[in-house]
Amino acid sequence: MLQLLRSIKNKFTPEAPLPLGAVAEREADQRGLPAQDPGIEAVIAAGTDWLRAAQDHSASADGGVARDFSLVKGWATSYPETTGYIIPTVIELARRQQSDELHQRARRMLDWFVAIQFPEGGFQGGRIDSTPRVPVTFNTGQILLGLAAGAQEYGDQKYHDAMHRAAAWLRDSLDEDGCWRKHPTPFAKPGEKAYETHVSWGLFAAERVAPGHGYGEAGLRQVAWALTKQQPNGWFASNCLNDPIHPLSHTIGYVLRGVLEGYLLSQRPELLAAAVRTGDALAGVVGADGFLPGRLDSQWKPAVDFACLTGSVQNAHCLFLLFQLTGQQRYFDAAQRLNQYVRRSVKVEGPKETRGAVKGSFPVNGDYGRYEFLNWAVKFCIDSNLLEQDLLKARHA
Repeated sequence: MLQLLRSIKNKFTPEAPLPLGAVAEREADQRGLPAQDPGIEAVIAAGTDWLRAAQDHSASADGGVARDFSLVKGWATSYPETTGYIIPTVIELARRQQSDELHQRARRMLDWFVAIQFPEGGFQGGRIDSTPRVPVTFNTGQILLGLAAGAQEYGDQKYHDAMHRAAAWLRDSLDEDGCWRKHPTPFAKPGEKAYETHVSWGLFAAERVAPGHGYGEAGLRQVAWALTKQQPNGWFASNCLNDPIHPLSHTIGYVLRGVLEGYLLSQRPELLAAAVRTGDALAGVVGADGFLPGRLDSQWKPAVDFACLTGSVQNAHCLFLLFQLTGQQRYFDAAQRLNQYVRRSVKVEGPKETRGAVKGSFPVNGDYGRYEFLNWAVKFCIDSNLLEQDLLKARHA
């Protein structure tokens, strides 16, 4: 996620000729979304296969998941940050499908993290071959989600040890006011980041696996700090990679999920109230067709004309969670429209490079993950569709 600045900026000049596949995809998107929704099961199955392909075809061939498949550059090297939170998704799919093969894939990712962790507990930013190679708060928090899931599922001491080192490093590097400032990513604009509530979620996951080390308390302090950035209308300042005036729906999804996870851990009513403020605003800007602008200003007005598909499914998941917590149908309805919009963009047939993949933007030449199919977009798409599937089954039980 945080390396998108590099992938967007000067990746190719507007005059440079694009590969025919990229041109064809752009022209198809200019005609609009396909009318047909492939359906929840088909998109989950195809997305799972795409994650398999992304792990198998990573240009660094190390057990991690390729950051993306680019219509311009092909398969990328592995991306530690997002491979981290792909692990819980693969474990959940393995459980549901009773798949030893998927469990083995999750363990390959986990073993890779054990091998690349810095001695002090942190993990690098960017792709595995990115420089500078320095420990980064955000990436460590995302990988902690995977380590906690692996420790819980498999019980291996090496996963527990890696989890504790990462969680302790995050806990101990938190500033007194609850903001992380000591280890920023070199791949985003400098400054405080409200969306690091998604780092706090990693601490909440570690707290559930190994309570009593202060991990959850540290995460809740950060969430409390992040809420000082929330406006009365639910919008968050200091909440984007590179344009805090017009944050991405992606980072809005990050901050909202972290607040929700803080509530699920602590049951503090002010956290649910904060999540409701943001959820109400989001539900109000989702179009009848499920379109959510990829960037939104402080009045929740569209700042761009493309959809950041990652943000769409992230926010769908958050709205489904709010539906579960409040029973308010408007959250469920908006979440369904978001999921349907993204599903319509997904091909469930064709070559492995694009079958089940989710674009950074719709249209594909939008200014987020331009001409790329992103591994974290697929992860969040699977997660949100699994939750929708569960809610629909419960409704009809």
